[in-house]
Amino acid sequence: MKLVKSKISVLLVTVAFMSLTGVAFGADKTYTVTDVNEALNVITNGRVIMKAETAFGAGSPFVVTKSSNIPGKAITETPGLVVGNPRAVVKKIAVGMTLTESAIELAGATGVDAIVLHHPVADAASSGGVPLRNYSGLYGLAIFEVHEAFHGRHPGIAWMHGHKPFKADIHYGGIPGNVIFVGKPLPDVKKLGDIVDRLTVLADLSREKTILKSEQEQRQSPAIQEANIAAAPEILLGTRESKVGTILHIFPHTGFTPQHMRQLKKEYPDIDTIVVSISRVKKDNPLVATAKELGLTMVLGNSHALEIVENGIPLAYALKSLLPGVEVVLFRERMTSAPVDVFGSKAMRDYGHEMADKYLVPKK
Repeated sequence: MKLVKSKISVLLVTVAFMSLTGVAFGADKTYTVTDVNEALNVITNGRVIMKAETAFGAGSPFVVTKSSNIPGKAITETPGLVVGNPRAVVKKIAVGMTLTESAIELAGATGVDAIVLHHPVADAASSGGVPLRNYSGLYGLAIFEVHEAFHGRHPGIAWMHGHKPFKADIHYGGIPGNVIFVGKPLPDVKKLGDIVDRLTVLADLSREKTILKSEQEQRQSPAIQEANIAAAPEILLGTRESKVGTILHIFPHTGFTPQHMRQLKKEYPDIDTIVVSISRVKKDNPLVATAKELGLTMVLGNSHALEIVENGIPLAYALKSLLPGVEVVLFRERMTSAPVDVFGSKAMRDYGHEMADKYLVPKK
């Protein structure tokens, strides 16, 4: 029954897209950058900027400027096409989280025509320190972003963490992007350990551990670490046997505060479990102290390094459904760390020593 409903939903979205564009799309259609933008508008339920002159769309809650008040470092999100020729043909799309020079190089080397990013794109910061238009133009790449426009469009992050929200807010406390969920656990989630085990299986962490172990052996360094393993699910307050009743799911990097937690506990007194995901908190964080004060348990879920699974895969499948015949791939980041004395080949380490000693370190 769920599969049937899922297929019906995809069909309805596809029909809506065909109606919106006035074109009967099929596997043999030639798609353009404009078609991709229109597909993203369907996926986000009309939140994408469709015309250049409205790129800073007055009144749109999804055109948001993010700033820590560091001079010159603010960035404005403009969901939809960031750079690229609207008439260019698109045969291959990459879906990724954050644009980097590595992503641009991978796209250029593997025949990608368009990159759809979840996170906002910043000139130079996202493109190796050079102007984005120059770099992307070199490989004929169109680049899109969705971020806040995509938030709240599916319940997958809550589902992965074992609950079904009955309350969702993507700007709690009036803060854009301050997403919160309040939900009830799924039938197979009865204790904190169930959440940890569920996430471990869904993220395929056992395979990730095997890959990391192989890399450590090949490079002969057990000190190599990898983000998904280092930031694996963890219980901060409570035990694996602690019961789960009503869950408050928070994302601390978005501006969530201890006062928000107290207010939500007043609004929903049955809350007994805090799930923290995407960003994480350390044991001495005020949010942990507040949860303890309120008698709540707390579990750390998926880190930001796994959002390509939570948001990237659904976005990729939606594009694949709306643009049949276009190849869709995912760009997954894998961040590792290694002591400098075991990094790379001996020849490269010798090179590093020589450059540092001859040119970078003052002679005594």
